[in-house]
Amino acid sequence: MMRRTSLSLLSAAAGAALTLITIQPRLVFDGASARAAAGDAYRQLSLLGAVFERVRADYVDPPDDNKLVESAIFGMLIGLDPHSSYMDGKSFQDMRLQTSGRFGGLGMEVSMEKGLVKVVAPIDETPAAKAGVMANDIISHLDGEPVLGLTLDQAVDKMRGPVNTSIRLRIVRNDKPIEISITRDIIRVRSVRASLQGEDVGYVRITQFNEQTTDNVRRAVNELTAQAGDKLKGFIIDLRNNLGGLLDQAITVSESFMDRGEIVSTRGRNADATQRFYARSNDMTKAKPMIVLINGGSASASEIVAGAWQDHKRATIIGSRSFGKGSVQTIIPLGPGNGALRLTTARYFTPSGRSIQAKGITPDIEVLQDVPEELKARTNLRGESSLLGHLRADGGQEETGSQSYVPLDPRNDKALDAALDLMRGRKVNPAFPPAPVRGAAN
Repeated sequence: MMRRTSLSLLSAAAGAALTLITIQPRLVFDGASARAAAGDAYRQLSLLGAVFERVRADYVDPPDDNKLVESAIFGMLIGLDPHSSYMDGKSFQDMRLQTSGRFGGLGMEVSMEKGLVKVVAPIDETPAAKAGVMANDIISHLDGEPVLGLTLDQAVDKMRGPVNTSIRLRIVRNDKPIEISITRDIIRVRSVRASLQGEDVGYVRITQFNEQTTDNVRRAVNELTAQAGDKLKGFIIDLRNNLGGLLDQAITVSESFMDRGEIVSTRGRNADATQRFYARSNDMTKAKPMIVLINGGSASASEIVAGAWQDHKRATIIGSRSFGKGSVQTIIPLGPGNGALRLTTARYFTPSGRSIQAKGITPDIEVLQDVPEELKARTNLRGESSLLGHLRADGGQEETGSQSYVPLDPRNDKALDAALDLMRGRKVNPAFPPAPVRGAAN
C-alpha cells in the first residue's frame, strides 16, 4: 500500500556490494562524527531545557507549559524550510478535513509573509472567491484585530467558524486597504470540473489533488468521451493555479493517461529512501492527444503530473513556467492529542531525472495572457526560489516565478484558445502532438 504523503506537495541493487566495501572506512569516521554531533545536540537540548525552566520560573505571568513546548517545536521546524511545520491536534484534524475535500471556512489558500497573511489563491465557487478576494491580497486585520503576531494556524483558526457567521477582513491590495465582509460556509472543494468545448474537445480542470480527485477525473473523462463519441479530438487538462495536494493522487491521475513508464521518483537524505512510482493501468483515453495548461500558480503535485506527461511526450505543455516546488512533505502523527509534523523528507524528480525544485516546469509552448493594467503588479507569482529558506535547486540555475493570471471570461483566455486551435488543426506547432515514447531514461 502506498503511504499517503502530503505535498502543500516521497538504489538499484547492482553494485551494492562494491559500494558497501568502498564506504566501510568512512562509516567508522562517520560513527565518531555522529557521536560528537550527538554530544553537541544534547548540550543544546540542555540549553533549551534551561531556557524552558527560566521562562517557567521568572516570566511575568505564569506561562502555559504546553504552549511553551509547542512554540519550541514550531520554531524548530519553521527554521528548516518554508514547507516544514508543526501542527497541533486541531490543526492536524483541519488538514485531514481539507484533504478530504469538505471543510468549513472561507475558501482560500493562504501563506504567511512578513508576519501577515497572504492569499495564494481563492478556491473556486467559495465565499472568498464570490466576495472578490484575489491572489496576492494581504490580509492585515480579522474582525478589526491585527494579524501581525499570530501564527498562520492561529490566523486560519480565526477565519474558520460556524456556518452562516460573518467575518470582516481588511485586505491590502496595491497598497490600498479594502474592507470585505465574508459569510462562512461549508467548503466543498470540487477538485474537478469538466465540459465539452464545442462538440469535439474535452476540457478537464483540476483545482487540487485531494482524496476525490482521481475518481472525479476518470468519471469526467468517461462522460466527455461518451458525449463526444467519434467527434472527440482530444483532451485539455487545466492545472493552472493548482497548488498541489496528495502525492498518491498525482500518481494515479498521471497513470490514468499512460500505458507504462515511470511517473515520479522521490529521493530522500539516504539512498535507500529512494522510491519510484510507475504507471500500472492502461491509458483510459486510448492515446487521444492531450494538452496541459500550467502557469506560475501550478505547484507541487501539478508539477509532478505535468512533468511526467512532458517527459514521456504524452502531452504538450502550454502556458507559463510553473511555481517550482519540488519537495515532498510527509505527515508524521505524534500520537493521540499530540498533533503531527509536516516534514520535508524528499525531493521529487521527473522520469528523465529532472529536479523541479526552485526551477519549475518550462512549457513546450509559452503563452502569456493579456493582464489588465491594474492587476499587473499582482499576477506574477515569485515562485519557490523567492521563499525565504527554500531548498536550493539541485544543480543548474534557479528560476523566478511567472504569470498566474487566468481571465474570468474564457473568450479572453489566450492559453485555452491556443490549445483549442492546435487540437482542431487551425494552427500548427512542432511541439504538438508530441511523439510518444515508451519510457523516459533516468
